[in-house]
Amino acid sequence: MRCVQVTGAQLGLREVTPADVAALHAIYGDPAATEHLPFNPRTPDEVSSMIDEARKEADAEPRRLYLLAATEPHDDRVIGVARLHIEADHPHSAEIGLGLRPDLWGRGLGTDLVRLILGFGFRQLRLHRIWGARSPANVPAQLAMLVAGMVEEGRVRHHVLTPTGYRDSIVHSAISDEWLGEQGQR
Repeated sequence: MRCVQVTGAQLGLREVTPADVAALHAIYGDPAATEHLPFNPRTPDEVSSMIDEARKEADAEPRRLYLLAATEPHDDRVIGVARLHIEADHPHSAEIGLGLRPDLWGRGLGTDLVRLILGFGFRQLRLHRIWGARSPANVPAQLAMLVAGMVEEGRVRHHVLTPTGYRDSIVHSAISDEWLGEQGQR
């Protein structure tokens, strides 16, 4: 398995492991953390299956899926998750998804997490475009993506089927040369 290790100002990213089930369940199993996601809270077994699948995908050639644990840099405690999925038909483009434990919201960690996954995608994977879609009601995700340097592109109507019905998505993206140039100015 190839090993991803990224360090940011407040967080680190590393490959998920079977030992992360409880920590990731604190996100994927929490109703507040999954409120804007297209699925109901996950069970520990479902989280374990996600990790198993991600670990299998880590050995794929070419690798298209990265499920990474977001950790506190000083103690490797898992406090979030970042997912990057490279599109099969457009291998220069990838979709991201992010999650943090609800008790840590409001501290700027979401912005750091977005920056970390963008930096990983652009610098290490040499992607050209990275995008993410959010629920229109998820204002904290909007702010994290905008502050991290992503651009709001627009609304995709009835894009996602959720347990409560169809909902729109707001798409944000970053382009490598624009984002990397912006980061050099910070």
